[in-house]
Amino acid sequence: MWDTSKDYRLMVAVKAVDLFRRALEAGGFRGQWKKKPAIQAASEIERALQSLIYSYLEPEDLAASPEMIGIDEKLKEIVDALGGEDWSRKFLDEASRDERERVEENIAKVKFFLNTIGNLRGRLMLGKIADPVIAVDIVAGEVMSVGGHPSADKLQICNVNVGGRSLKVVTNDPDVRENDRVAVALLPPQNFMGVVSEGMFLGADGVLRDVEGNPGEMPRGIPLEALNETRNLVEDFLAG
Repeated sequence: MWDTSKDYRLMVAVKAVDLFRRALEAGGFRGQWKKKPAIQAASEIERALQSLIYSYLEPEDLAASPEMIGIDEKLKEIVDALGGEDWSRKFLDEASRDERERVEENIAKVKFFLNTIGNLRGRLMLGKIADPVIAVDIVAGEVMSVGGHPSADKLQICNVNVGGRSLKVVTNDPDVRENDRVAVALLPPQNFMGVVSEGMFLGADGVLRDVEGNPGEMPRGIPLEALNETRNLVEDFLAG
């Protein structure tokens, strides 16, 4: 019997719902979208997740459960309520210069929620894994550009291709270069002095820069020690 009450995937998913609701309340999102239906659908996702947490089903059975089917349907309703597939661009277009930083941060939180819930089934299909790193997606990526942080000399801002979309990652590793093949943990976004990072590069003594795997797919051959900081940050997210 699998102890679903201690499954990191489900615990982080519940926290992601709360992060999503708070992002909508504080987001400063303008334009034509439907806040109330989006929050209502998120609450229904949360109820389904709570049911799964106390189900004690095997991970593969969780993935195939009626609750997961309902969660996927509610996620589609949320995207529609936000304004469709290009919802984030619309919110950015409507934001004033003074609002832009806050709007970007809350958009990143919404994206974290959508990704965490949207890919929950795939992570459950990986089976019985009692490790915090299983709670978030870890994907291979390719660094498309690297630039300096406007307010911190020791930080770099990287745009990373993770398969059909790009992520912004802030790093303190000065050796990261364009075209590096990296591994990215899609963690709750962090604001580094006005620049929002949507993930973290894996690494132990510096960022891994020759990672195997196509952008957007699970990377291969990652050393265990490169996952330690991801474990810590997932635990911190749950504790917060």
